[in-house]
Amino acid sequence: MTQTKEEKVHDVFQSISGNYDKMNAIISFQLHRAWRRDTGRRMQVFKGAHALDLCCGTADWTIQLAKAAGPEGYVCGLDFSENMLDIGRKKTAAIPALELIQGNAMELPFDDEAFDFVTIGFGLRNVPDYDTVLAEMYRVLKPGGTAVCLETSQPEKPLISGAYWLYFSKVMPVFGRLFAGKYDEYSWLQESTKHFPSKQKLKQMFRNAGFSSVDVRSYSGGTAASHFAYKAERGAEHEKA
Repeated sequence: MTQTKEEKVHDVFQSISGNYDKMNAIISFQLHRAWRRDTGRRMQVFKGAHALDLCCGTADWTIQLAKAAGPEGYVCGLDFSENMLDIGRKKTAAIPALELIQGNAMELPFDDEAFDFVTIGFGLRNVPDYDTVLAEMYRVLKPGGTAVCLETSQPEKPLISGAYWLYFSKVMPVFGRLFAGKYDEYSWLQESTKHFPSKQKLKQMFRNAGFSSVDVRSYSGGTAASHFAYKAERGAEHEKA
């Protein structure tokens, strides 16, 4: 019986959860930490902010958001893999005002306009319907709020692009087998990256979801990118129109 994308992704992340943090460091050569730090700095999360981290995995970005928002804020991490969340809960047990819950990024269990910031890091490429997730991010974001997607991307320079796809298709799955015993699972991750929209297409998808403006920041020769999507203040879109 053929698996749906949702079932496949769930099985992959349930399976690799124990080695997820270690493998992230190995396959990105530690660069994912620098990308996330720079993205977080540009977000300018304020003390007391309410933030939602979608597809939070083992909660690394959730922790970063909670530190920025402080104990007077509230940060929620949502993921559909209980195994990933179990590891995240061990890492976040002593952090106040931080909650991790199981849920579906395409059907968020939150009221409209509940958060100042909504993030998704290296997770959008794994959902069955990108547009539905972006619409949900827009729905739960307060007017004037910011949604941020940090994700792998397609390098535009031919030399970098060739080396990038060689690494993702041939080298990364071997790393998965050597360091985690998971060749097939890491082969799936390169497949999801290959079919992910380009930076400009994703920017337009954010605009189609209702965001008033979108800024893009590329990293490491275009191998990753952050999209900063802004929801207009209440009444601003009407005034602009």
